[in-house]
Amino acid sequence: MAHPLRASARILALFALFLFAARPALAQSVLRDTETELFLQDLAAPIVEAADLREGNVDLVLLNDPNINAFVAGGQAIYLHSGLIEEADTAAQVQGVIAHEMGHITGGHIVRQSEGARAATNISLLSLLAGVGAALAGAGDAGMAAMMLGQRVAMGSFLAYSRVEEGSADAAGAKFLSDAGISGRGSLGFFKKLAELETRHGVSRAPDMEYIRTHPLTSDRLSVLRDTYERDPAWGQPDDPAMQARFERVKGKLIGYLGEPQAVLRDYPPSDTSVAAHYARAYAYHKQALVSKALAETEALLATDPEDPYFLEMEGQILLESGRPDEALAALRKATALTNASPLIATLYGHALIATEDDGNFEEAERVLRAAVARDRLNPFAWRQLGTVYAARGDMARANLASAEQQVMSGDYIQALRSAKTAQAGLPEYTPDWLRAQDIELQARELIERADQSRKRRQG
Repeated sequence: MAHPLRASARILALFALFLFAARPALAQSVLRDTETELFLQDLAAPIVEAADLREGNVDLVLLNDPNINAFVAGGQAIYLHSGLIEEADTAAQVQGVIAHEMGHITGGHIVRQSEGARAATNISLLSLLAGVGAALAGAGDAGMAAMMLGQRVAMGSFLAYSRVEEGSADAAGAKFLSDAGISGRGSLGFFKKLAELETRHGVSRAPDMEYIRTHPLTSDRLSVLRDTYERDPAWGQPDDPAMQARFERVKGKLIGYLGEPQAVLRDYPPSDTSVAAHYARAYAYHKQALVSKALAETEALLATDPEDPYFLEMEGQILLESGRPDEALAALRKATALTNASPLIATLYGHALIATEDDGNFEEAERVLRAAVARDRLNPFAWRQLGTVYAARGDMARANLASAEQQVMSGDYIQALRSAKTAQAGLPEYTPDWLRAQDIELQARELIERADQSRKRRQG
């Protein structure tokens, strides 16, 4: 039999692990695409306004995760899983999810979540003290029972607090949709999807099942929200057809990019001539190295609109990644111009210029990439490409600075520290680049120290 004090320590450790796991992890990779990001911003804009938040201050971040989920994790950022976009049928359904997450932001739920955790921790510690007292008095089994019961009560307290917050976010989301003049049909439609998935996967209405949930049962949420939405003046408002068309494009592109080619071609057969299907098949064929078929899909897209920058971007990407950078330049140059040098598209163009291995293209590549990072500093790929240009031109100090920018964003703090110090040694003191290298050095040192302290706490 385990020693009661050691057993209690393990229970506390498990409870602490549970509290940590209850917070969404940010380990998934971020998916970035100009067309998708603009769509999500436009989709959220009326809800942001209804929530009385400033336009542009709420970020929508798409994560590569097949689970159907969305969450907020501090600040004013909403994280959407790719699986949610793939499962949704309409733009309005995604809008309903965004409105719910906006309710978490305006309700300050992430900041206040510590209140629920604190109450649960207090219960846990009291039960631990009671259990240890009983164990020291010789009643080991009674002590263990007290501790186990205390952990269950504490966990229930934390999850109950979370369910209250979810109900509050549902109500706030419904209000935001109403104030924005958006029908709640999309929100209800998505909840119905969730309810069907719960039924399909065997989630029952047993009390124990509801007890361990962080959310109220979807069927219960449906019954509450249906009454709210159907009474709302916006209930009869039709969905925006332009936004729906953009959603279908983005969804097809996402499925093509992430999915297995065979599954993509099954869901988007050649008989489907929609924009979404051409997008999806272009990526599916590209993954299979069927370049001519992939380019045939982009040509079909461009035949419908030769000035669409995202069709041009896709054609340029396929040519570039198929080892034909010279042929990619025209499409990417035009896409960059049509989007007013959108940083992600401009970065791809800069990459193509470098990939030609023509020294005559490097000056333009540097200009394009410098403009891209000036508008979007959080783009490690752009910094890597810019570093390549600097190195090719013999400017090793700025090549090291660009590497430091990329490395600190990628979590390689030790190498970022080295690169930043090397950059400083080769740059004129107190120039903007020298000061930036110094900032990265200080940032990297602080992040290394935090990581060391966290590791010591875990080991202790």
